[in-house]
This record gives sequence, structure tokens and C-alpha cells, in this order.
Amino acid sequence: MVNDLRGVDLLGCPTLNKDAAFTDEERDIYGLRGLLPCGVATLEQQVALELEHLRRKTDDLERYIGLAALQDRNETLFHRLLLDHIEELAPVVYTPTVGEACRQFSHIVRRPRGLWITPDDIGRIPELLRNVGRPQIQLIVATDNERILGLGDLGAGGMGIPIGKLALYTAGAGVPPGRTLAVSLDCGTDNQELLRDPLYLGYPKPRLRGPDYDAFIEAFVQAVSAQYPDVVLQWEDFKQHNAVRLLDRYRRRVPSFNDDIQGTAAVVVAGILAGLRQRRESMTGQRLVLAGAGAAGIGIARLVEAVMRDEGSRADLRPAVVMLDSAGLIFEGRDQMDDDKRPFALPQRELLRFGFAPADRYDLETVVRQVAPTILIGTTGTAGTFTQTAIREMAARVPAPIVMPLSNPTSKAEAVPADIFAWSEGRAVVAAGSPFDPVLVDGRQRVVGQANNVFVFPGVGLGAIVARTREVTDRMFLVAATTLAGMIPTDRLEQGALYPRLGDLRPISRAIAVAVAREACRAGVARLPSERDIESAVDAAMWTPGYRRQTRPSASWST
Repeated sequence: MVNDLRGVDLLGCPTLNKDAAFTDEERDIYGLRGLLPCGVATLEQQVALELEHLRRKTDDLERYIGLAALQDRNETLFHRLLLDHIEELAPVVYTPTVGEACRQFSHIVRRPRGLWITPDDIGRIPELLRNVGRPQIQLIVATDNERILGLGDLGAGGMGIPIGKLALYTAGAGVPPGRTLAVSLDCGTDNQELLRDPLYLGYPKPRLRGPDYDAFIEAFVQAVSAQYPDVVLQWEDFKQHNAVRLLDRYRRRVPSFNDDIQGTAAVVVAGILAGLRQRRESMTGQRLVLAGAGAAGIGIARLVEAVMRDEGSRADLRPAVVMLDSAGLIFEGRDQMDDDKRPFALPQRELLRFGFAPADRYDLETVVRQVAPTILIGTTGTAGTFTQTAIREMAARVPAPIVMPLSNPTSKAEAVPADIFAWSEGRAVVAAGSPFDPVLVDGRQRVVGQANNVFVFPGVGLGAIVARTREVTDRMFLVAATTLAGMIPTDRLEQGALYPRLGDLRPISRAIAVAVAREACRAGVARLPSERDIESAVDAAMWTPGYRRQTRPSASWST
């Protein structure tokens, strides 16, 4: 690797800095002699030392701050540490710790990362993209910060989400960090606590709405398409109505997807398929109750129906997927129903078939009693949604119910796994959106798999990049879900876990990337030459963090 920096300037460049791993030769070439201790460390020694630093800290937010500082100082070391210890550190760089980091962003940020775009910049977004100084961007994760995890509008603090997602893209799928970009579309906030905070660093105005908001997003997409014609764009943590309509509006103009809608759906469907594999059942014939009709719930419902169609179900799919929002059951004829929920409204004839008494509102316990779901999923962002009565009603009708409280961070989970096991007499199969420790049930450890989107989005993004796809299709997420479901080891299923270990993330992401790239070629949306070996192309695109020997530039320095 050739570079033109030397001395303290080189040590201050996180993409090139090696800290004490600079060799004796490099120290002489680059004017580093005397600026470092005399010992030369290996990357493995540096990883061990950084892990020691982190483990000395007693607070996960402090660990998050420490990892951010390492990323700002030495990117290669940061990514190698995360790759080698992904199971331990993923909950620190992402959920659940990232939620608190986003809440306190203006008070903990040291060195801002990524690109910040406000409504005042609408006429110069191309200039801002050029300011990044990286013309080879392949992947952008962008958020407007309005629905951060289950925490809502966190304004500028939402930038922690795309930063964390991109770190996981590199750890999971080997997407080179220099070809990624985190973007905050900081269009203001309606969070009054933030607006009253004198230290708040975001755009200090009420959130942009209506036609002005749409014009802002349009200007961003146009600029990105012109600056980076091959980029894959991931929409992240947009509020439900914007999430759905922006995905539908732009997915064919720029290769893009919404992880909250499609990624969540794929990882949830993978967990369901794994649970059904253990029970030797198919998706057809299942009854799914979804508590939560936001972007994630809608995405899950869509993909579940796609799986049923793929399995050859010719029955009406609507009764198989029953959905509730904050006003209760969504059914035909109900007042105050958003348009994006109408496709999932339970028909009146099914209300009668399930034996619902005439009412304006049906709560979760009533729905569980009448529908007798085999699968219960929560995306409400409200702790305690899954009550003891609801779980007992479900377990009374189903021998081994699949229950997924998916809301995160942990404090927002619809129920804790230990309670679900207790209320179901240990018969439930449980996965959660946040990490939980194993639970002792009848003298046996039950592992609670985490329905973590990281099992899906890195592979989907890498596959789309390698295929140079013109569109990220829904079927790519179906392919990702079935691929993931097939990679869950039997011993994990026997322990009750519906997901693999995070330590297997690299081979999982590789397999999904290959499957997604093949699907892009099959669907005719790939720009990858048909004669290319897809597996080799995916392998060539995956970066493994390691130091490269730096050499003297062509123009020698004077000494």
C-alpha cells in the first residue's frame, strides 16, 4: 500500500494507522522513529490488548465509547477486534447498547463519522457527497432518525444506527469500510427534550414534513444516483408510513431496501422455518398473530404470505396472518385504519368463522383465544404486551407454540423469555429481538436465539453489490431467509435456539450473498457478467481486516 503521509499525520489517519504494529522499516520510511515505543506488536497482540481494555470497563456504554475511539484511531484494528469477537462485541456496537448511545449521542460523541445532510443543504447535496472524498462508495446506510429501534425520534443521535450497521457489514460480510458511507438525513426533530438541550448537535428545528420532506429525500436520491451509480442504498429506521412509501417509490430507481421491513421479515421467517423444521411442519397450515403493525410487522406479514405461496398454498392467505396495532385487531370495517394496514385486515367472514363476538375492539388476549395461533410475534415496542393470560391461552391450544418478542432494546421486549417458558409450562419455542441468557427449564438449559437482522442484511447487501443488481427484489429476501434457516445447526435447534451462533456470521453472510447474487442473475436484474463464477466473485469482494505492508511512494521524501 502506497501513501503520502508520514510522521504524526500518518498516526492520525485511522485508515492507515497501525499504532505499534509499524515495522522497523516502515518507521524509518515514514518518519515514525521516536513517535512509538520501540517494541513492534502483531495485530493479534493488539487485539488482545484492546479486548483487555474493554473488559476492564464495567459499563456497556463506556465500552461503546471505547470502541468508537478505537475506530477513530485505527480502523483495521477495530474491525479485526469486532470480527474476532463478534459474539461478545456485537451487542456493544449495536443493539442493545446502541440504543442508549443514540439517546446520549450529543453528550458522548468525540469525532463525528459519516455524512450529515440537513434541509438547508438541499441545493448542494452533490457537493456534500464529494466532500466525503471516497468516489468508490458501494454501500450507503441512511436514516432520517425518526424511529430509532423502539425509542422513537432521537434526532441527530440516530446516526449511531447506520454507523453500527456498517461496522456489522464489514464484520459479517467483509464489505470494505472505505467503500461504505453512513448518512444522517437530519431533517429536524419533534423530540422536545432534545430541542431543549443546549448541547444538542442536530438540526435544531421541528421535523420536516409533507412536500418539503419529500423534496428533501428526492434531492438526496438524485445526488446519490449521480455520484455513485452502482451504490446499494439501505433505508434505516424511518417511521412506518415513510418507510413503506419511500421503499416502494425508490426501489426500482436505485438498488435499495429497508432493513426494518425486509431484513426483519427475512430473519423472522428464517426463525419460523427453523422451528417448523424441528417440528417437521410447513408454513402452510400455520396461524400467525402479529402484535404490531408498523414497518416490521407489515414486512413479516408480506414475507410469510410469500413463503406460503411458494409452498403452493392455494387457500386464501388472509386468515393465516392476523395482525393487531395499538387499537387492537385489524379487521374490515374498523374505523381509523391506515392505508398500509388495509391489505392485512381480517375479512368479516373470518371474524364470524373464528367466533368473534361483535365489538369495536379486540385485544391480544381475545385474538389469541379465538384464533389459536401457532406463532405469536411482537413488534410493538411496548414491554409487557405478551401477558401471562395470552401465553397461557396460546399454550392451551398449541403443543409447542413459537413465540417471538422482537422489540428492542431489551427494555422494550413484549415479554422476557423466562416468563414465556413459565407461562407455557416450558413448551414454547422462544426467540427474541435482543440477546437473553439461556433459561433453565425443568432442569434443562434452553437457549434463546436472537432474531438479529445481522444474520441477513450483510449477506443481502454484499450479494447485491457483487451482482451489481439494478433492483433488490423481495424474492432476494425470501432466498436469504431460506438460506439462513438451512444453516442453523441441529444441536442449536435441540437446545431450543432458532438462530445460529453469531460466531458463524461470516460463512452465513457468504452463503446468503451467493444465493442473493444468483437470484439477481436468475431474475435478470444483475449487471454481473453471466460467465462469472459467483462464489469466486463473492469471495473476492470480502475484505478481511489485516495490515498491509506500506511502501515508499514514487516521489521520494527529502530527509
